[in-house]
Amino acid sequence: MDTERWRGILSPAGRRGARLLGGIAVLVLLARRLGSGPFVDALRAVRVPTLAAAVAIGALTTVLAAWRWTVVARGLGLRLPLGDAVGACYRALFLNAVLPGGVLGDVGRAVRHGRGVGDVALAVRAVVLERCAGQLALGAATGAVLVFDRGAVPVPAVPGGAVAAVALPVALVAVIGSAVPPVRRRIAAWGREAAGIVTSPAGAAGVGLTSVAILAGHLATFVLAARAAGVTAATTRLVPLALLALLAMSLPLNVGGWGPREGVMAWAFAASGLDAAQGLTTSVVYGLFALAASLPGAAAPLAQQVAGWGAAWSAERLPGSPAVAPAPATGPVAP
Repeated sequence: MDTERWRGILSPAGRRGARLLGGIAVLVLLARRLGSGPFVDALRAVRVPTLAAAVAIGALTTVLAAWRWTVVARGLGLRLPLGDAVGACYRALFLNAVLPGGVLGDVGRAVRHGRGVGDVALAVRAVVLERCAGQLALGAATGAVLVFDRGAVPVPAVPGGAVAAVALPVALVAVIGSAVPPVRRRIAAWGREAAGIVTSPAGAAGVGLTSVAILAGHLATFVLAARAAGVTAATTRLVPLALLALLAMSLPLNVGGWGPREGVMAWAFAASGLDAAQGLTTSVVYGLFALAASLPGAAAPLAQQVAGWGAAWSAERLPGSPAVAPAPATGPVAP
């Protein structure tokens, strides 16, 4: 009985449920500790000018992310037009914002691209490498802050935990790779591919510079959210806190990005001598900005649905349309 229970918990569905519950638990704990005021204040803080600015920044970062993806894909020998990449990135951004885990949209764009070019495995590798470039830029920026501005976050456990969140998976991959030869060969092959892409002139600009610019856009959105929430602290004081929040968003215990981000922001604000409630409000405003910036990604599925409705209506209403045969009965027919 216990074995069956643990099998259910460790199954993919069980892990997804645990991640979802983890994100919800963080939000519930914050609401119990700080009350509903920060959430209400966040809704009141959103204004049309700041929302438009956040959507504009989101459009720029999305196009840059799509460009980075095309550079990586072409470096692996895959065809990926920039226009298609922008549409796929917007769709993935929207799905990441509304689905648990925050990565299902990226999985979808990888699989869709792979089916289009006839190589799903290679397309998945392109998306993984593209996302890793962004995480490496985030980790490097956080490390630079910790080295050159040690007083940015006064509680050692916060930056230490953030660094551990990045370092532990890397160390785990290294240990597994050293113990399992096939994994080691695959990691080495991926490393050679990534190095070949980044060291090329186009790769250096398309991966390195775009990663820095995308990170700057996310940080600018955080600062914009903080200003909308009424935070008056200097920008140089807010940027390290925003880096910690972005690291927290990479944790799998989230609901469309919500959960750990809010917890880290409330904790980091309090640790820095600011108001924890304002930190929570800032994080919620950022989440609303990110959701608004992702809404263009809902246009394509909606357009496909409308087109499907239109085709069905035309088949039924227009003269000369082929008749649709009724579905055969699969059960007993009432007299």
